[in-house]
Amino acid sequence: VESPGESYESFTARAHEVGAMVIAATDLMALTKLAAPSTWGADIAVGSAQRFGVPMGFGGPHAGFLATSDSYSRKMPGRIIGVTVDSAGKPCLRMAMQTREQHIRRDKATSNICTAQALL
Repeated sequence: VESPGESYESFTARAHEVGAMVIAATDLMALTKLAAPSTWGADIAVGSAQRFGVPMGFGGPHAGFLATSDSYSRKMPGRIIGVTVDSAGKPCLRMAMQTREQHIRRDKATSNICTAQALL
């Protein structure tokens, strides 16, 4: 979605009326000032986090994100990270879901996502 010529809310509503999904390519820094795609009805948001200091490494890899509403979360490839509370009462991240086939049936996996931390 880029400058649809109408409000994002009305554009998204029209797209959903005909059964289309709305995917927003966003910039994390811009979202500190702009409304999050979920507030105007986007189904999926994607973007790069490279601008937060992860070096490009001769064209990649660099950090990116893929976010969706709960209704699509089980259809997403890879891993879903959630926020929880640790034993000291502090918020922390944990792996909430991952694609089962990644480790069991590799030939039918929906994702082959893996991150080498040495590259970051």
